[in-house]
Amino acid sequence: MTKSARGRKARRTEWEAAPGPWSDSEAEMLAATSYVPKKSSRNGALVFSVAVFVAAAAAALVCDLLLEGRISLVGILAALLAALAASSSLHIALGWEKVVVLRLGKLNRVVGPGFYATIPILEHGTIRVDQRIIATPFRAERTLTADLVPVNIDAVLFWVVWDAEKACVEVEDYYAAISYLAQTSLREAVGRSTVAEVALRRDQLDEEIKADIEKEASGWGVDIISVKVRDIVIPAELQNVMSLEAQADRERNARMTVASVEADLAEMLSEAARIYGDEDAALKLRTMLMQYETVKGSGSAVVTVPTAVSDGFAEGVQREGRGL
Repeated sequence: MTKSARGRKARRTEWEAAPGPWSDSEAEMLAATSYVPKKSSRNGALVFSVAVFVAAAAAALVCDLLLEGRISLVGILAALLAALAASSSLHIALGWEKVVVLRLGKLNRVVGPGFYATIPILEHGTIRVDQRIIATPFRAERTLTADLVPVNIDAVLFWVVWDAEKACVEVEDYYAAISYLAQTSLREAVGRSTVAEVALRRDQLDEEIKADIEKEASGWGVDIISVKVRDIVIPAELQNVMSLEAQADRERNARMTVASVEADLAEMLSEAARIYGDEDAALKLRTMLMQYETVKGSGSAVVTVPTAVSDGFAEGVQREGRGL
């Protein structure tokens, strides 16, 4: 683990041990220093370096034994120097790594993955760049929307380093820079939207944040794959207001739908009354339908017939009697 990785791990342990809730600066610092590779192992590369060291030292000691007939102090020192030179010259980069090599402080080449060699003292690998997809969580607490409503938002950024040379030369700590840039872009995107747009248009918010990050990090050798907003927390009092507003909208839509259906039903009943030849038949039919719906909804076996309905039946009976 490199010195910078150990420093990030120590800072992260310190932040996680502190009791929450964290402040904005603490949360941003934790997100920016949270990347420490855990699931990958460099044991194979370490074993290779140890094997090279032992082999070079053994070869030097054998040569001293053959030349001098014994192992002298000079031979031991020569074996140590040979082992150090060999272990600092022969290296292995893992399958997902790129290594930036400097020669006398100047960029010389990018090597890896696999075996590579360097010139002792003159060359060294300055940084190992992981080229797998990285998931970086970030958050923004009490961020004001365009209508001045504070919201808390959690999101995750998926990105990858595609150019190890630019990631090493153009920016000091590319991971921390991407993390801070993601947090800043999140705040700016939220500030351009109202609370309703933030809550209802997550896909649009994801695209805006992704575009802002890509614009700023275009020269850092990284590729932004996607941004996903995981959680949006709105103040409790505003949640109640928005719930009442949504309920009022649903009730209004329901009443508009009922009114539209009622208009269609009135047209059909008017047509039926015209067929029956009675202008008042439409109202009587509607009354009967309402009575049927009431009985069906209540499930009661007792039916109360309105006066208008009973009068309609009486008039029908009287007409049938006159006809007879």
